[in-house]
Amino acid sequence: MNIHAPPSLLELASQSLLRDKALAIAALEDLPMELFPPLFTMAFAGRHREAVKAIVQAWPFTCLPLRALLKEQRLHRETLHAVFDGLDILLALNVRPRRWKLEVLDLRKHAHQNLWSIWSGSRTPGFSLMEPGTAHPMNRRQKVEDSRVEEKQPLAPLEVLLDLYLKEDTPDEFLSYIIKKVKERKEVLYLCCNKLKIFAMPIQNIRKILNVVQLKSIQNVEVNCTWKLSTLGRFAPYLGQMVNLHSLFLSHIHKSSEMSLEKQKQYINQFTSQFFHLHHLRVLHLDSVSFLKGRLDQVLRCLNTPLEILSITNCLLLESDLMHLSLCPMVSQLTSLSLSGVSLTNLSPGPLKVLLETVSATLQLLDLDECGIMDSQFTVLFPALGRCSQLTVLSFSGNPISLAVLENLLTLAVGLSKLSHVQYPAPLESYDDTDGTPHPGRLAQLHARLRQMLQEAGRPSMIWSRANACPRCGDRIFYDPGPLLCPCCMPV
Repeated sequence: MNIHAPPSLLELASQSLLRDKALAIAALEDLPMELFPPLFTMAFAGRHREAVKAIVQAWPFTCLPLRALLKEQRLHRETLHAVFDGLDILLALNVRPRRWKLEVLDLRKHAHQNLWSIWSGSRTPGFSLMEPGTAHPMNRRQKVEDSRVEEKQPLAPLEVLLDLYLKEDTPDEFLSYIIKKVKERKEVLYLCCNKLKIFAMPIQNIRKILNVVQLKSIQNVEVNCTWKLSTLGRFAPYLGQMVNLHSLFLSHIHKSSEMSLEKQKQYINQFTSQFFHLHHLRVLHLDSVSFLKGRLDQVLRCLNTPLEILSITNCLLLESDLMHLSLCPMVSQLTSLSLSGVSLTNLSPGPLKVLLETVSATLQLLDLDECGIMDSQFTVLFPALGRCSQLTVLSFSGNPISLAVLENLLTLAVGLSKLSHVQYPAPLESYDDTDGTPHPGRLAQLHARLRQMLQEAGRPSMIWSRANACPRCGDRIFYDPGPLLCPCCMPV
């Protein structure tokens, strides 16, 4: 039998008010602030349109975190319209009621916020659209109240926060409605976005949406779909206006074989030149970006500020690209570096060694998975790796190295006091000559040997796990401590 907790006094008071719509609306003028959140939540859940409109018009906090307040409840279309209908009335009058302090309407799905700190007057960080040196709206309002000026003051623009996940050919009903309302009140309603993720949508539709968004509010951009170089060129001008961008993830940008070299150069210049405007960029992920080969320096020299995280994965690079990377001052303070899937087999390890030496005081994560690094190359990198005093995670699965090099690496690793997790490939000696797959018995012996070495070195808590590509499907098989077979290798 389920025993439900009795409703709190706040909930009981809210329920009582909502039974009489006229009383509830009349009571808002003198209602204690702590009653507004539960009252609004119940009014929204119960689809009390008029009550919702009235509560929004009297909201005494700077932020209305709509989805966080509603938790698992759905944003009912009619009741959402009631929220904007209430705002419409105020925005049309262009005056601020006595108790109304709303500055931010937060519609983000996955916002985990300390609601009481927001309600007490703290702004959501990172979304101010004011220029440096401009007084904060709360400060302006406080001065108005302190000086006992007339209650009704002109409205400042209201920010509507919404993370954008563009997955369909056209915007969904919810996004279309928000865009419509912002267009209607573009002088007083600002559509702001912290996260922009593009999975699939025609570029013309993306541009229509971005034309409505306050681009300087965007801090994180992820383009995780297949784009032609010409599409990237059309997106580039918008990227350059995202002046507060902190993180950029770009994947699967392909050059057309039919495109002239002149056109390719034009689009690449359009993209790379935007980095001059991104003074807050700290995280850059480039995955399967075809134009990087021989042109990485063009991206690097446009960077304005030092990066903290750099990931260049599944790209073709020349030795000259690595040389430019090792000498670039904007990567000298990296905490995370990934070159996973970048073939280094036929390249000199010298530039990578220089880069590791440069970032040795700051680097915490190093990912060299599937780079084709040979024994001789690893041996060159050992001294630089030994200087990475802040390294906590090292991953180099999928590289054809010998047991001797692996044991030497373990000896080096135990000297790095902060290194806690190493992911390594099965050494060449563990492979079965008959089918080219690692032999489970040999792998078990290897794991036991490494654990013994860690015990003897006084580092038994350091995690060493193995990962290799499945010979059938290419997915990784992990071993810790024994092999976890890929599903495609398991008997039916």
